[in-house]
Amino acid sequence: MSAEKTVPPKRPVITDQEALDFHSRGRPGKLEILATKPMATQRDLSLAYSPGVAVPVLAIAKDPALAFDYTAKANLVAVISNGTAILGLGNLGALASKPVMEGKAVLFKRFADIDSIDLEVATEDPDEFIAAVRHLAGFGGINLEDIKAPECFIIEQRLRELMDIPVFHDDQHGTAIISTAGVINALELTGRDIKKTKLVCNGAGAAGIACLDIVKAVGFAPENVILCDTNGVVYEGREKGMNQWKSTHAVNTAKRTLAEAMEGADIVFGLSVKGAFTPEMIKSMAPNPIIFAMANPDPEITPEEVAAIRDDAIMATGRSDYPNQINNVLGFPYIFRGALDVRATTINMEMKIAAARALAALAREDVPDEVAAAYQGARPRFGRDYIIPVPFDPRLISVVPAAVAKAAMETGVARKEIKDDKAYRAQLSARRDPVAGALQRVFESVRRNPKRVVFAEGEEEQVLRAAVAFVNLGLGSALLIGREERVRDNARAAGLDISDPHIEIHNARLSAHNDMYAQFLYERLQRQGYLLRDCQRLINNDRNTFAAAMVARGDADAMVTGVTRNFSVALEEVRRVVDTRPGHRLIGASLVLARLGPVLVADTAITEMPTAEEIARIAIEAAGVSRRMGNVPRVALLAFSTFGHPEGERAARVKEAVRILDAQRLDFEYDGEMAADVALNRDAMAAYPFCRLSDTANVLVMPAFHSASISTKMLQELGGATVIGPLIVGLDKPVQIVQLGARDSDIVNMAALAAFNIGG
Repeated sequence: MSAEKTVPPKRPVITDQEALDFHSRGRPGKLEILATKPMATQRDLSLAYSPGVAVPVLAIAKDPALAFDYTAKANLVAVISNGTAILGLGNLGALASKPVMEGKAVLFKRFADIDSIDLEVATEDPDEFIAAVRHLAGFGGINLEDIKAPECFIIEQRLRELMDIPVFHDDQHGTAIISTAGVINALELTGRDIKKTKLVCNGAGAAGIACLDIVKAVGFAPENVILCDTNGVVYEGREKGMNQWKSTHAVNTAKRTLAEAMEGADIVFGLSVKGAFTPEMIKSMAPNPIIFAMANPDPEITPEEVAAIRDDAIMATGRSDYPNQINNVLGFPYIFRGALDVRATTINMEMKIAAARALAALAREDVPDEVAAAYQGARPRFGRDYIIPVPFDPRLISVVPAAVAKAAMETGVARKEIKDDKAYRAQLSARRDPVAGALQRVFESVRRNPKRVVFAEGEEEQVLRAAVAFVNLGLGSALLIGREERVRDNARAAGLDISDPHIEIHNARLSAHNDMYAQFLYERLQRQGYLLRDCQRLINNDRNTFAAAMVARGDADAMVTGVTRNFSVALEEVRRVVDTRPGHRLIGASLVLARLGPVLVADTAITEMPTAEEIARIAIEAAGVSRRMGNVPRVALLAFSTFGHPEGERAARVKEAVRILDAQRLDFEYDGEMAADVALNRDAMAAYPFCRLSDTANVLVMPAFHSASISTKMLQELGGATVIGPLIVGLDKPVQIVQLGARDSDIVNMAALAAFNIGG
């Protein structure tokens, strides 16, 4: 294949085998239980179980409210389904719903730090289901999921009456809350009066009914809201296909079909099937129509189809590859977070409206650097393509739960009062999980600007898997270096389909670019003892050299390697071809993702014993990487000592590095020398009021790379942190090197970081 080949980017897809591998590798499933108290000694065990556990047991027996204080109830949600409406797959049974319920529990933890246990109830009888759930006493809330209509209405209503904790069917209310937030902003953008706005909802299932309930609650006039189902308009007097929930939204109208209902409508909600909205229907709508086509995975009509019809529409879908995604993850984690924190007895309409209004208000604010970083510098602003916040907006955790908690207190369903709203919001922000968030921003950014990435070791199975995943995730094209027959044989043996046009195979020995690459390399190396034939041999036989030449000559955007060679060997091969960026220093930086937040550690790979001048340059490079990740750098120059005590040669070098930085005009915070606990612990830092860091450090500059390498590896193995890297920083072209024998997921992450150009 030609190196110049270009193919339009594709939207993310996932193969069946990838999904099965993801769920089965390592420990099957997606959940485990971790102890929150130490279990290291006999005394620990005695306190945790017998005899110590008897004390809280007796206390709770006397006062059940104490369960919130002495057990996990205050932060525990049951995710419950009978599998009668699994995603878009239908009624496949309770056990088949377990992967989805585990996934829901993972989302609760990821976005709101809520612990969840999934329960699959194997009955389709609403009474039996209710009987099984109503006596669950150990949970702070119940999230019902994937239960078909109309049974879901009966089950939720009855359980809400019987239980004194929040019961929330997310398929109904999640979609309703997020879409209402979008509508609030769309109304503002189009200058509409909510009382006069006409809305049509196509789809009378759980989500459709809930959407109409909440839009009427926020101010839509009932006579201006029309519900449609497979039998057409739900009108007063209709008998076919009716039930009590549809009857609630029946209107007095002569319109009988969806097409008739949409004529002159201001807003249309699609909660039905692909193709339900025709071009003629869209044409018939009022000026500046608001179209929420929320069927998944394929909307009722696509934004491209609407754009071909009219240019004045505001569009939202359920898909992540279009603007304005109606994504339930914007709602349920944060709604439950707020409800749990005030020990609410229910989630009422006022709390749902508060969540919707909070989401709408957040979309109107300037986005932080963390969100802007995912848009390749094109900072999203409130407008037709940005009426709903994105799921990785870090402010969601502090904004939405606070609004929900406030509404719960104001409506009298809260059993606990939050007296200091500012302190509560700070506490919420501290709960945010940095692990998924850090790389999610990178992935979103690359999806918006897909790249051609060279996978230098294209014959290796894990590299092939990574390349397929890279393409399926919509990150760009994968250029595999290897012998075509061997690559295809290995792919077939691994059960991988590499026929996608975004996957290319390049045989270094047979490439039409060999002579050009060899000449390019010869011009670089001829005064280092290399002859032209040596350069030709390197290009033909060494995949790292060939791959690096592709990037250096602009035939690819980035490169990833390292699976089959030691880091230092691979780096040496790359550096024959790629220079250090002018005015920059080459360093290795490791991204440590821990519960306290992401921390960048440098130098972890290049300079073993840096001088004071080199330490200063490392600090500047590392601060640049932190900023590219969307963070505001706070750099701590570490030593075994803190601000002069105890003294030592290495500490003196760090002190001198600070003086060197002081002589420059820098736009980031830094200080040192200091020990790691002072840099990372607010209380320890507070003992030094003269410290120039405004908060704990998010960039750590080590006095030597052996200490950096040792500490990061210890963190990974003992501390439960995830360590990504070392990342190469300072090369003139985007190249990243994984660790020897890296897993396919590690390779995908590094390929994405290379495409993002994290190192430059």
